[in-house]
Amino acid sequence: MARVPSAVVAATGLVGGYGVARWTGKRQLGGAVLAVAGATAAQQWRTRAGGRAAGALTAAYVAAFAGSHPLAKKVGAWPSVLGVTGAVAVASWAVADRKAA
Repeated sequence: MARVPSAVVAATGLVGGYGVARWTGKRQLGGAVLAVAGATAAQQWRTRAGGRAAGALTAAYVAAFAGSHPLAKKVGAWPSVLGVTGAVAVASWAVADRKAA
């Protein structure tokens, strides 16, 4: 079975969580997508890069989610979500996926 890069999982959680919440009107459903993808990515980060890196990347994932809200007031919702998602994906690739490739 092909391995899905953790950067893709994390990006899916951030973009998918926002998209689901927006399109369904149910924030809890979007939160569930965000949480499941975040937990999956965290497990991959721990396996591929160790506990310390996983903790840092998990903190970045949560900070990206939280930081996208005030950023959205300045640049708009989708640009905010895509910006923070890009930052988390690049960090995830650099710390965990690059070594696994």
